[in-house]
Amino acid sequence: MEIIKAIYQRRATRHFSDAEVTKGVAHDLVRAAAQAPSAFNQQPWAFGIFHGRERLRAYSDRAKDHLLATAEPLFGLDPRIDQYCDDKYNIYHDADTLIVIFAKPGRHSPVEDCFLAAQNLMLAAFGVGLGSCPVGFARSWFNLLEVKAELGIPDHYIAVLPIVVGYPAFPPPAVEKNEPEIACWQWDE
Repeated sequence: MEIIKAIYQRRATRHFSDAEVTKGVAHDLVRAAAQAPSAFNQQPWAFGIFHGRERLRAYSDRAKDHLLATAEPLFGLDPRIDQYCDDKYNIYHDADTLIVIFAKPGRHSPVEDCFLAAQNLMLAAFGVGLGSCPVGFARSWFNLLEVKAELGIPDHYIAVLPIVVGYPAFPPPAVEKNEPEIACWQWDE
């Protein structure tokens, strides 16, 4: 697949089919993510790979409870608050696979480098016919020490971005993007 096509056509998928992501495909996505550039080639990422709809449903319920218990008071004004309070709503959109990118401690921009790895992962998923959706609301739950201990994640790793992946039930709708704002352009001829 052409990279420009992937950049322009990849969209967040929130409706997944029952088709299962295989271990091999999940591993390929993580390997693609790890090809991202990083400051001083630190490669400060680590990955948590979680599979199974029931497992992700349970994680969703726990992450929603944590989010609602710890959110700022103004979070109640968020138009999606009803979803988070709904027992049936799954923040992982009923996908079967979740990949969490963790930042390992580093001296130069480890979190930012992990976001570069996340973009690689989502583009790679699109390239092999998978959908993906970053789920930032789950990040704080994955950073709880008791959750890290339960899942075998080192205490000093920081959850940067959970991303669900799976086969789309249907292609996500196109989303109109604004023309980029150019704050400054100084170009010598």
